[in-house]
Amino acid sequence: MRIDVISIFAEAVQAFTTVSLVGKASDSGLLDLRFHDPREVTTDMHRTVDDAPFGGGAGMVLKPEPIFEVVERQQPPRPLIYLSPSGPPLTQAKAVELAKLPGFSLLCGRFEGVDERVREHLVDEELSIGDYVLAGGEVAAAVVIEAVTRLVPGVLGNTESVADESFSSGLLEYPQYTRPATFRQWEVPDVLRSGNHGLVERWRRAHSLHKTITVRPDLISGRGDLTEQEQALLAEFGLDSVLYSAREDESSER
Repeated sequence: MRIDVISIFAEAVQAFTTVSLVGKASDSGLLDLRFHDPREVTTDMHRTVDDAPFGGGAGMVLKPEPIFEVVERQQPPRPLIYLSPSGPPLTQAKAVELAKLPGFSLLCGRFEGVDERVREHLVDEELSIGDYVLAGGEVAAAVVIEAVTRLVPGVLGNTESVADESFSSGLLEYPQYTRPATFRQWEVPDVLRSGNHGLVERWRRAHSLHKTITVRPDLISGRGDLTEQEQALLAEFGLDSVLYSAREDESSER
């Protein structure tokens, strides 16, 4: 996969991508990362990439000429995604969609953003990592790169971990434990040490449902509520009390 990053602070993203899974993916040739600084194509002595907005107002806006020039010279892979708080949110489903592509490009805004003509005539889509504002898109670019790269075949040693993690099934991930079995008098659940794989799978599914209902009930509503089998699974492990609590909350809201 090839990912191009267009940023006036490309070194910030580049530093992040040299470590951990992304760094290993780059070193092994599974990931081709390329960085482009719009300042490199400017022609004035100050390497100007921003200017004051027409109509007045605080802050500066990235000029269209350097960005268009970078894209037209480098021909980065499409889609060209502008990282912006006004874009649709990044989700696991979107990461999966991007991971299936041979490549894509990320445009990092700065200051008050980019000239609207960049958004209208150059950018293919926008993407946000949350309902908040950052100083620039570099942190968002790092988030997108990691979320997508770990889904590229061969990057993760154990592909099953991708299928089990939060959001992959529309639910949050179940609790995880490792050695020692006893730590400060806190015990790992007996189920996980039973050797009964079927029981372990049911326990994990039940706790995944329980965590999602407790922390992100909107995800349960979005999938059409719980099935009868899921309600029975919660009851099997004594976790059905969360259902009564959720229903009481609904009643009080009404």
